[in-house]
Amino acid sequence: MALEGVRFVPYRETLDLLSVEEAMQVCEDVYRMHAAGSVQWSQPSSWKLDVEAPYHNHWHVKGVMLKDIPVTGVRMYNYYDDGVRNTVGRLESARYILLTDPLTGHAKSIVEEHWTYAIRSTAAAILPLKWLGPKNPKVLGLVGIGTMGVNCLACLRTLYDFEKIVCTSRRPETRQAFAEKWTKELGIPVEPVDSIEEVVRSADIGIGGTTATDIIAREHWVKPGATYISLSRREMDPAGWAAFDKVVIDDWECNMAGKEFQAMLAAGQFSREQLHGEICDVVTERVAGRENEDERILIHTIGMVSQDVAICHYVYEKAKERHRGIVLPPTDG
Repeated sequence: MALEGVRFVPYRETLDLLSVEEAMQVCEDVYRMHAAGSVQWSQPSSWKLDVEAPYHNHWHVKGVMLKDIPVTGVRMYNYYDDGVRNTVGRLESARYILLTDPLTGHAKSIVEEHWTYAIRSTAAAILPLKWLGPKNPKVLGLVGIGTMGVNCLACLRTLYDFEKIVCTSRRPETRQAFAEKWTKELGIPVEPVDSIEEVVRSADIGIGGTTATDIIAREHWVKPGATYISLSRREMDPAGWAAFDKVVIDDWECNMAGKEFQAMLAAGQFSREQLHGEICDVVTERVAGRENEDERILIHTIGMVSQDVAICHYVYEKAKERHRGIVLPPTDG
């Protein structure tokens, strides 16, 4: 039987093939797959190649099988970082997912994942608010208003109508421009402030989505009834995790691959016994979501390749249906 050619879906086309709402639904579907035990990680879970000067080049590769679809996928990401110029998150970096048919080993698609990864990173973290967020949040706090912040706002708009947004960033001119744009777009006040503390203290839902490697937020800044979402390695001070009423993470093993998470456990600041649950447990109601209006809840995500692969498979199927992308010549052609 003749093989079908591999379908390449470039970045520009993925923008038309995946909406915010669709990304959130796929993320929810994958959390349910994790709860059902139908996701198989690669061993080891990730592979890295870090080349020092004069190249300053970095490869990160991860793989997974999603038995419910079924599909196998490998995520490949390459970037440059010499301490001055960093291409992380920029379109010039190489970022692809290769999808294959697990029943044959034949390649199905190569998807350029700049958009799918960016929206997945926020959709997977915002989605749990359906179970863990305050009932009627009035103030959104954004710490960081780059791509992550904008995508968080896009996801949050599918769930809530806020009365006010408070935001901050490294540069005053950047947050001022963000505030002016979104005040006009949303028709609500967007207030730029100088202090991260001011953002977190005022927020009913707070989002930490920066590129900082240092701690930026403290537990005692989070007011009663608020939910804080940490999208990075140390957005919330590890010393304060145990003081939250509930702490929920995307996946214990994925987080254990991070040195910051390991260091927090080694220091005795947090333990698995203190974890309320993984997000898949909340989504499937194995554990309770928010139980009262005064609970302070921390959601921490590090990102799961299972969702990246599922979203790219969704994009591939839609591209195939709509005759989008570029079909490469088949191997036996």
